[in-house]
Amino acid sequence: MSGLDGVGRHLAWPRPLGQLAGFLRSELGGFPGRANLTMRSVLGCAIVLVVSMTLRVPEVALSLIAVFFVTQSNIVLTRLVALLAVIGTTCAIACIIGVFKLTFDYPLLRIIVASAIFFCSAYLMRAVAKLGLVFFLVSLIVIYAQTFVDRTDNAEALVRACLWVWVAVNYAVVLSLIINTLFLPAEPEQQLRAAMQGQLATARARLAVMIDTNAPAVHIGALDLERGALALQKLLRFSTMRHHYSEEDASAWLACVTVVSRIFEAAAVLPEHAVAHDAGQIDAIRVVQDELVSLDHAIGDNLQWRHWGASRQASVLTSIPALDAMQRALNAFSEATRGAVASTPSEDAAAGSAAKKGEKAEQATKAAAPSAQPEPDIFANPRYARFALRTLFSVLICYVFYNAVNWPGIHTIMLTCLVVALPSLGASSRQGVLRLTGALIGSALALFMVAFVIPQLESVTGLLLMSLPVIALGAWVAAGSERISYAGIQIMFTFALALLESFSPPSDLTEIRDRIVGIVLGVGVATFIQMSMWPEREADGLRTQLTSILRKIAALARIEAKAVQSGPRATDSAAVVEAWAMVADCEMALARVALEPDWREGETTRIALLSQTVLAQSRAMLVALEAFHHEAMINASASAPMERAAKFQSDVADALERYASQLVAEPPAAMTPARLDLSGLRTALPPAGAAETAGGQTMERLAQRIDAALAGLPRWLPDERASGEFASAG
Repeated sequence: MSGLDGVGRHLAWPRPLGQLAGFLRSELGGFPGRANLTMRSVLGCAIVLVVSMTLRVPEVALSLIAVFFVTQSNIVLTRLVALLAVIGTTCAIACIIGVFKLTFDYPLLRIIVASAIFFCSAYLMRAVAKLGLVFFLVSLIVIYAQTFVDRTDNAEALVRACLWVWVAVNYAVVLSLIINTLFLPAEPEQQLRAAMQGQLATARARLAVMIDTNAPAVHIGALDLERGALALQKLLRFSTMRHHYSEEDASAWLACVTVVSRIFEAAAVLPEHAVAHDAGQIDAIRVVQDELVSLDHAIGDNLQWRHWGASRQASVLTSIPALDAMQRALNAFSEATRGAVASTPSEDAAAGSAAKKGEKAEQATKAAAPSAQPEPDIFANPRYARFALRTLFSVLICYVFYNAVNWPGIHTIMLTCLVVALPSLGASSRQGVLRLTGALIGSALALFMVAFVIPQLESVTGLLLMSLPVIALGAWVAAGSERISYAGIQIMFTFALALLESFSPPSDLTEIRDRIVGIVLGVGVATFIQMSMWPEREADGLRTQLTSILRKIAALARIEAKAVQSGPRATDSAAVVEAWAMVADCEMALARVALEPDWREGETTRIALLSQTVLAQSRAMLVALEAFHHEAMINASASAPMERAAKFQSDVADALERYASQLVAEPPAAMTPARLDLSGLRTALPPAGAAETAGGQTMERLAQRIDAALAGLPRWLPDERASGEFASAG
């Protein structure tokens, strides 16, 4: 090792700092729609600041946080959240005024009644998840209003303060709704069209690399496939909620989303470094590129996309299976849009058959709308009552401490206990970390403004110039993923509480300190109570989630094995999307598990590493299985049915089923699957020509990748540590 290498290694950042930098770079990066969402939030907050300061509407911080909550990624979510916010604040204010009227002279009775309301709201917040925001607001305002009683004994002042809370929240909600509807509307259908056009553009770029070595390389990884499939399905649900499509339109949208997903999936498995030299292949690639451009333009035109048709039906025998899969998908969608019933089965006939499955599409669109129905076990599941009791107990402990030490500035201690109250311990820990981090950043910015900026202010214009950059920072963070979004809300809220609550420059800096102390104490108390009373750990349910993913992949392999045996026909595109959705859910659960505090030394880390390895191998297996299926379909259509390929897919499904059964057992005794026999697959294709020989070699290479992913599944025994190899694979 050279001395220079040693110096470089010595000066390298510690690994935790490097990981933090990578995390922030990933989470704070831009993506389509983030700037639009930030702009709408900043515009709403600017108008709220001017109105509140001009008309002297109190509780400016509550108005600003209402703008952040109501401003969502599209108009459907915005209207839904706005409606729930109005209902929640109205019910909460009615409840608290009733409590004050009946129990104002009896403090103990007031606390008992308020606790009963809080318990019921927390219970329903967990049991009726679709209306969780309503019950969260009721719980929050009922607890927040108790601090009013501690500061005054004037009943009229209490009622006026509660009514001003209602005004501050709801006028900001209505204002945000108007802004999001009129000025910068984000229609889910437009977002869906843009997302489909983006995936088609990526597919064209992947094809361009095959005929032009100077074209910029584009890579589509497993994560891109996962996010792309889920994004289209989510936007389709939002579009359905927004427009209430007819049966025919719903079927057409489903067919369009299906064909784009299949094209994007096929583009992901195109050869990475292969360049087409055969004139027929080059012509076929250009034909598909032209069709993708035509489909892209049709999707952007509201009148043409339902009647789009391929200009020419290209041959599907180019010895490039992914390209042939694109051609079949385009041809099937062309037949569907022309109203023809596909009589010849094809691999991607899911797009064509979607038009004749209107009833199924209608049922799917109805199911897409969120239901406010409670969970079936609303009164039978003890977890709901335990969750409400944990939250209430932590809030009461903080309330007693807050009054015992006579420290009114730390009233945020009670609010924190409710804010970080989430179903799982890992989610609560992450919420606490985000709340504390956002509060520290917001407080630091407030201190800076008090010291250097506020002395120079002379008008509302200066106030806006001081506040809007911080609000924009909070809005940008809040527009990110759920891993960091709550920190953005806290940055803005803490800053507003410190500087914008009064209508004059702040003079007491101890309020900033007191709120931080209250947040720290609240996070500590809530975490301790949740760890001590019926802790709900997601680590215990990870094995069940992983088992479901493995069984879903096994079911998909069996579907594709049947397709190979019976010739090219439709594969279940919905099964692929569902598998990616399950992988994404498990990935988010795994991120929360990593934050779960645990008394068992190393146990959570062991489970996280093993789960991470299984998840990584499952993702790799999904991609390889789809690529193998494309190869098998092209060879099956060129020669005799591929019984050996179908048998290999069935063997993969059997291995996954065995591993899943061992994993879900108590205690788990999952053993790494044995290597599959690939010798039969190697002789499945007769070397009749160069194209078939190349196809057989590609199938063998993909089979080896699938076999390697199976062999990468770790042993999962109760007392066994994850090896370094498994941790690296994860």
